[in-house]
Amino acid sequence: MRIVFMGTPQFAVSSLNNLIESDYDIAAVFTQPDRKSGRGHKLNPPPVKVVAQENDIPVLQFSKIKSPQGVAALKVLQPDIIVTAAFGQILSKEILDIPKLGCINVHASLLPKYRGAAPIQWAIINGETQTGVTIMYMDVGLDTGDIISAESIEITDNMTGGDLYDKLAVLGADLLIETLRNVENGSASRTKQIEEQSSYYPMLNKKLGRIDWTKSAEEIRNLVRGLFPIMSAYTYIGDDMYKIREASVEQGTALPGQIVCADAKQGLLVGTGKDLLRVDLLQAPGSKSMDAIGYLCGKSITAERFE
Repeated sequence: MRIVFMGTPQFAVSSLNNLIESDYDIAAVFTQPDRKSGRGHKLNPPPVKVVAQENDIPVLQFSKIKSPQGVAALKVLQPDIIVTAAFGQILSKEILDIPKLGCINVHASLLPKYRGAAPIQWAIINGETQTGVTIMYMDVGLDTGDIISAESIEITDNMTGGDLYDKLAVLGADLLIETLRNVENGSASRTKQIEEQSSYYPMLNKKLGRIDWTKSAEEIRNLVRGLFPIMSAYTYIGDDMYKIREASVEQGTALPGQIVCADAKQGLLVGTGKDLLRVDLLQAPGSKSMDAIGYLCGKSITAERFE
């Protein structure tokens, strides 16, 4: 079976590695263009490109895969199937019709719940206790295609977005190989998604990280751990931004945003709409990320509340 793989970030690397180790015929890897990042704004390749090049797999990069050039490149390759995992681009119907066995996608949620670009983080932000991966046939909609297979995983109380990302990458990669075997031998199931049970969540943005102290401490904690480590939840004292990277919930009552205590003995406790939020790890202006008590050993927070 001749495969074209499409993926970009670290999440997709696990799936690509499993395809390589399973000795599938990978005709080429398509990934997003190199991006500038870091202090020096150096041009860096996507993780998937690095792995493909290490294994002598041809790499093609199009800013728009559905461009005439992208479509032509795919037609020349004549894949039996296209496999995508966190590719970051939508495939046109023209592309979907190229492989005889169709196009399948590794999606990090239990569809039809959590369609969209950031299902891992949103599941934690929303306080879910279970999620998983779904492998589906792709169609022209966004994560709306027929389900082939799915596997669930528990979201534990202290799991962060980064923790879940790593676990789902491995889970999805293993399920992919099992699913491909079934597609290849014609035994793969095909189940339509129930639209009434669907939910869609957008891409993450900086505005999402602004803490609303009128929410409960548990909701704020879920935001903190869901965004970690790719983003930080944050709050302000005047114009100074404080990033909160780890937090826990304690019983108590105080006005939303009120700083109940901020000292090296008791740590940093803040009032919310329900209960208190203990800030365990923070990054203050001009400082690196530190344990809150450690930070308060050398610095002081004299304001009455966070905004």
